[in-house]
Amino acid sequence: MTDHLNDISPDSSCPQCGSPFTEPVKVTWWGGLLGPKLLHHTKCSECKYRFNSKTRQSNTTGIIIYSVVIFIVVFAVFYILRRG
Repeated sequence: MTDHLNDISPDSSCPQCGSPFTEPVKVTWWGGLLGPKLLHHTKCSECKYRFNSKTRQSNTTGIIIYSVVIFIVVFAVFYILRRG
């Protein structure tokens, strides 16, 4: 197939449909460039299911935690800048 597809082992297969063709997600609306790398966000090329390639579980909880932490950091920086 193409270079970006990955079929190296059964462990890299999609937990939803079993397809061996998965690829890392590069950019998302919730995490920009950094979030998908931190959460090992991967997308199945067949069924489009997105999951953590290390745990093979959904990243929903990780995405929520990541988003809350980023919100708190941005809010804290904004608050500090407004007070100073």
